[in-house]
Amino acid sequence: MQALVTSFSWKVIGTLTAIGLASVLAGSLPNKNFSQSERIRLTHREKEKRVDVTIDGKPFTAYLYPESIKKPVLFPLRAASGTPITRGFPLEPRPGERVDHPHHVGLWFNYGDVNGLDFWNNSDSIKSEERQKYGTIRHRRVNKLTNGNEQGTLEVTMEWVTPEGKALLREDTRFVFRGGTSRTVDRFTTLTALDQEVSFKDNKEGLIGLRVARQLEQPADKPDLFTDASGKITPVPVLNNEGVSGLYRSSEGLEGDKVWGTRAKWTSLSGQIGSESITVAIFDHPQNVGYPTYWHARGYGLFAANGLGQKAMSGGKEELDFKLAAGKSVTFRHRVVIRSGRGPTVPEMDAEAGKFAGLK
Repeated sequence: MQALVTSFSWKVIGTLTAIGLASVLAGSLPNKNFSQSERIRLTHREKEKRVDVTIDGKPFTAYLYPESIKKPVLFPLRAASGTPITRGFPLEPRPGERVDHPHHVGLWFNYGDVNGLDFWNNSDSIKSEERQKYGTIRHRRVNKLTNGNEQGTLEVTMEWVTPEGKALLREDTRFVFRGGTSRTVDRFTTLTALDQEVSFKDNKEGLIGLRVARQLEQPADKPDLFTDASGKITPVPVLNNEGVSGLYRSSEGLEGDKVWGTRAKWTSLSGQIGSESITVAIFDHPQNVGYPTYWHARGYGLFAANGLGQKAMSGGKEELDFKLAAGKSVTFRHRVVIRSGRGPTVPEMDAEAGKFAGLK
């Protein structure tokens, strides 16, 4: 673990520390402009390369786009109580956390094999001589911010670029933030191939990913090794399981580790953070390619939905190798719900999936 931590340069650590400090400050300062007519407010802080999202004057999340983390992310995500449900490492490390997979930051969207480039595993821990294998997603502009009583929206444009800086894809994404006693993020992601065909070769590393707090991991009784698309092996050690209580459940009735590599229209992860019961759920959409999605849901805290990596997930029984012709677009729709208190029932989850399916 120490090697993973020290693989970051002091420059990067300084950048990440600055991000973490900005996050803490954003969470501690009252929103003086808060009004009941705009419960959900978005504030663009261009110098800090972030857009802060507050609900009822309390911090919910932030859209971060510093170049050091290789793709824009939402970090942290919080329950309505203010409890962070995402892992702190590498931006805001907490005692007792795992320090594996430094590319697992908050909530993100990318893929492990795009025209042969790995966008999923890229981070500043990649050695300079290997960086030609990795792609980067660059924030280009904030197009629109909308505050509101029922929801707030953020519309942004990004580009998926090669190590040489050539853009393969334009990404136009709309985030919709809602919150009362629970918190919801809808992510509508439109990818447009630019001047050449773009191939998404079957790969298990995708597509929308969330790295959860230590307490929401599933208890583990042995260490494990995980291999990314480029063959790099990452050890995931067993830590103290005290307070670790997560459990996956899917719409197909599967639980725990059985969820990985199976299709479902939704999957939830429930556990305790301190005395608070929390459920985090991700919903697929019927219009998404590969619906119902395969789940790349790992007990150590990676919670991801991947409708494109069918060969890896099905053990070779299926194969997609999705392609996007030059000038063509595809849209992916996902919903993330964070609920405190009593865990949702299956009928409640199905009802939520039905509501989301009605959105275009």
